[in-house]
Formats: sequence, C-alpha cells, structure tokens
Amino acid sequence: MGNTYTQIYIHYIFSTKHRKPVISHKFESRLWSYLGGIARANNMIPIAIGGVQDHVHALIAIPSTVSMSKSIQLLKGGSSKWLNDNFFRDRTFRWQKGYGAFSVSESMIPKVVNYIKNQKEHHQSKTFKEEYLGLLKKYNVSFDEAYVFD
Repeated sequence: MGNTYTQIYIHYIFSTKHRKPVISHKFESRLWSYLGGIARANNMIPIAIGGVQDHVHALIAIPSTVSMSKSIQLLKGGSSKWLNDNFFRDRTFRWQKGYGAFSVSESMIPKVVNYIKNQKEHHQSKTFKEEYLGLLKKYNVSFDEAYVFD
C-alpha cells in the first residue's frame, strides 16, 4: 500500500495529583480549550474535552504518527506547565502519574461526547473512583485495585 490510513479515537481520563479538587470553575473552560490547542498543535483532533475539579476526560483522534503514550504526555505536560505559569504560581499543580485510555469506535463517538459534556451532572451521583473502576471493568481491563489510586 502506498499510504497509511488510520482512524484512532481514544477516550483519555486523567486526574489531578492525589485527586485534589483544584480545577477551578474560574479557569476550567480555558483549560479545556488549552488542551484542545495542544492536541491541534500536535496533529491530533480534539473531539470533546471536559471534566470536573479533580479529573479530565478527553476524546481525541490521534494520527498514526503519534503514539498513545506520546499524545497523553503532550497533553498532560503542556497543560501542567500552562496551569503552573498562569494559575499556580507556586508551581504546585501536578497531574497524577497514570491515566486511562480507552478506544472508541466511530459509532460510539456521540455517546462519549455526551458523557464528557455531562460530567458535572454525572458526578453528583458517582465519585471519580466509582466512575473509573466502572470503566476499567466495562472495558475488561485487568487491574489490581490496590494500585489504581496510589
């Protein structure tokens, strides 16, 4: 074949260090936009980005030239620097080390977008821990609960 054609949609989930509720309503929309800008600057397509005070959900289309681990490194690293430069002048903002990454089929994109857009309502009845463990189980990901939230 003469060309490479891919269609890779990833639903990323990552939390603040120790899941502290430090993503303020004052700047959260700017953070979602900034994450989208990081994605676009690196040839990724941000489809939906949102979250609540202690974690982020991002549905991103990644090109064949950017690995899943590289894409999350760019998103977390770039946004952490931006947050510290603009909102945490004492340089205290950090993301948790790990992340969740789940593949999404084309037919499920509208459902995942709706899920991301409704995070505030969703978390009125479910904690981040309940949500995340539920997703790991739903996607049949092997894990040891003792190490999920270290």
